[in-house]
Amino acid sequence: MHLLDVLSEHSTPATLKQLATATKLHPSTAHRILGVMVDSRLVDRIEPGMYRLGIRLVELGSLVKSRISVRQEALPHMHELHRALGETVNLSVRRADEVVYIERTAENSCMMRVVQIIGAHAPLHITAVGKIFLASETPQRVAEYFSRTSLPRFTDNTLTDAKKLATELDEVRKRQYAFDNEEAERGVCCVGAGIYNDEGKLIAGLSVSAPTERFRKAWAESVRHAAERISRAVGHKLPH
Repeated sequence: MHLLDVLSEHSTPATLKQLATATKLHPSTAHRILGVMVDSRLVDRIEPGMYRLGIRLVELGSLVKSRISVRQEALPHMHELHRALGETVNLSVRRADEVVYIERTAENSCMMRVVQIIGAHAPLHITAVGKIFLASETPQRVAEYFSRTSLPRFTDNTLTDAKKLATELDEVRKRQYAFDNEEAERGVCCVGAGIYNDEGKLIAGLSVSAPTERFRKAWAESVRHAAERISRAVGHKLPH
C-alpha cells in the first residue's frame, strides 16, 4: 500500500531505487512486491526498473465511483419513498450470483431480518432485485445461473423450477419491476426495480420490504418511479 501511495505522487514513471528509498523497503523486497502488483495489473512496468500505477486501478476506481455515487444520489429518494409508504427501503448491488444490500431506510423499531441488514447478501433468484438482475441477462447466461446454483430453496415459495422462474423473468422484463413473494423469508414480501447508469447499464436495485400482511403490490409503480429518478440522477437518459 505504501508503494501505491508513493507511485501516486509521481506524475511520471518512478524507478525501483526511488520507490525503495521513499518506502524504506529493501530494493529486493520492493521489487518482489512490485512484481506481484504488475501481475495483478495494479502497477505497470514500463521498462526494466520503471513503474507507474496500473490500469486495474482505473477499473476499480470506476467501480467504487459508481457504487458510492449511486448510494449518495439514492438516499434522498429512499427517504422520500420511506415517508410515502412507511416501510423499509433497500438499496442493493450485484456481486457474482448474489445481491448485497448497501443501504437502507427503516424505522428503528423495525424487526425485519435478513434482507434489510446492510452487508447482507442473498441469491439472485430469491429476491426482487436479484430477479431484476437476472432479467437483464441473456437467456444463455440465465440458464448458466440455473445450472451453476441449482436454485436452492429457502422457503416453500422459492422458485426452484427453472421453467417457472424463466417465465417470471419474462414478466419482469415487460413490467420493469419484480416481486419476492415470501421467497427469501417467510412472512416478508418485497418489490424491486432497477437503477441504470449513464451507459444504460443496470448497476443497482431499489426495493421496498414489508411483512406480508402489510405488503401491497400497488407499491410497484412508486418503487419503479423512484428507481427512475435515481437513474436520472446518476446520468441515465430514459427513452421517450
